Amino acid sequence: MLIVGPAWVGDMVMAHTLVQRLHKQDSSRELHMLAPPATAPVAQRMAEIGLVHTVDFAHGELALSKRRRVGQNLKSYGYERAYVLPNSWKSALVPFFAGIETRVGWHGEARYGLLNDRRKLDKHVYPLMIERFMALAECPGLDQEPGQTTAPTLRHPYPHPKLEADPNNAASLLQKLSLQQGATVAICPGAEFGAAKKWPPQHYAAVANELVARGKQVWLMGSPSDQQDCAAIVSQVPAAVNLAGKTSLLDALDLLSLTEQVLSNDSGLMHVACALGIPTLGIFGSTSAEFTPPLGEHAQVVEQQLDCRPCFQRTCPLGHLDCLQKLEPAQVIARLLM
Repeated sequence: MLIVGPAWVGDMVMAHTLVQRLHKQDSSRELHMLAPPATAPVAQRMAEIGLVHTVDFAHGELALSKRRRVGQNLKSYGYERAYVLPNSWKSALVPFFAGIETRVGWHGEARYGLLNDRRKLDKHVYPLMIERFMALAECPGLDQEPGQTTAPTLRHPYPHPKLEADPNNAASLLQKLSLQQGATVAICPGAEFGAAKKWPPQHYAAVANELVARGKQVWLMGSPSDQQDCAAIVSQVPAAVNLAGKTSLLDALDLLSLTEQVLSNDSGLMHVACALGIPTLGIFGSTSAEFTPPLGEHAQVVEQQLDCRPCFQRTCPLGHLDCLQKLEPAQVIARLLM
């Protein structure tokens, strides 16, 4: 079976709930993932995934001929079923061109024909992202024609995403980056989605100062786009180590596995840390933990109850960002030290 994976790191981590569900239903079935370069590394660390096809389509690009070629190349694998997790029309093209017999997904962008087991989503029945993923693994019902809307009941407890770290790579990175393993807290101050997810750097700096004063190491982790925010934190906390842009996603995953706690915005690295079993505190601003909560036995959320949130906007539509600005460092420090 082929799973067409999401383009966001956090969503790919949450997709592991579907992977586990499919594997539990029949462990003899081979599961492969089709994913863009940004999220393919996450799939490589899922124990049940046998092969990851990495395909690079530009954001928003239709690339019809390229998708046709990819689909035709996949025919030799003989996939019997495909699960299309993104909701875009173009994301369903490759399984269609591959001639996969059963193509499952939510209705999305009117994907008539491209999907022949096309489900209509009821957001009230499946409020969580992981529920929307896992529901695709359930049979729609013997009395249901493809495209009808009967909602399968999901069985609790839900699985938590689990990713595997590479201890050899982690040890190599410690040496390469001149890091010491010990009492370390990772801080992830970035969020690719936008500024309305990002707790202010000065707030992170206040937390980092307190952690350093208590004898903790602080690693600042993120992508190249997070370097400025991490540099702003280091300017106030010289003892913090700025690793933003110095690691690949797999490197970041392996380093996170060595930490004792992670503090993060609602971001891909928050979900990665949870899937590694690291105690994680997620800070939520414009988004909601009722939709994409950090999943793990040791995951916590800190957020403010305001009338204007969640707005799910990339930038604050009111211009004040109170949901994050007014979330005081003392509140976060107290939760970290619980």
